[in-house]
Amino acid sequence: MRVILLGPPGSGKGTQADLIYQNYGFPKISTGDLLRKEVEIGTDLGKMVSQEMKAGRLVSDELVLELVEKRIASEDCRRGYVLDGFPRTLNQACLLEKLEANRKETVFEFKVSEQEILRRLSGRMVCLQCGAVYNISNNRPQADGLCDFCGSKLVVREDDRPEVIKERIRLYLETIAPLIDYYSSKNVLFEINAEDITENIFRSIKAVLDRRLTEGKEH
Repeated sequence: MRVILLGPPGSGKGTQADLIYQNYGFPKISTGDLLRKEVEIGTDLGKMVSQEMKAGRLVSDELVLELVEKRIASEDCRRGYVLDGFPRTLNQACLLEKLEANRKETVFEFKVSEQEILRRLSGRMVCLQCGAVYNISNNRPQADGLCDFCGSKLVVREDDRPEVIKERIRLYLETIAPLIDYYSSKNVLFEINAEDITENIFRSIKAVLDRRLTEGKEH
């Protein structure tokens, strides 16, 4: 099963991807995390995408696909995996399907307002060491500026600054419509109210996945 989570930044895709992994064993593949790792390590690819990410612009399809192809070839992705942040465009969706033409897929579209996204992301802090995420409004760390798990310093990512968030939302809305139409035509798209509480969101996702997993033999 290939599970694809579509939604603007801050819509809660990462949280739900973690819950899917806990319940189904499908690892989360975040293209944002993959790209940031390349930047942190300082690879040639990382250097190429660094400036694009800081400005909130999308990285080229070819570069992202290279990372995704390498990741989904791993043993832990054999039964299934969850894609968070990819595909973003119709072209990327077509390229992805060429990699694994027979993989059954289920696509969730996370619906959330721009106002709510800005509220969530403007207060977000992350630990670059262990990946933990905090928010000053509803999930503060025990010690200001320090990660509860590893004690490392928390930072506000460059692409979580208000002006960059708005640009990311604009780009998302600009490119997502053809992708939504494409998956709708394949009858694999399911809308999710991403402004609901985490437990209710996952309950909706689980109901769909349980049904989809029993519809036929998994490839």
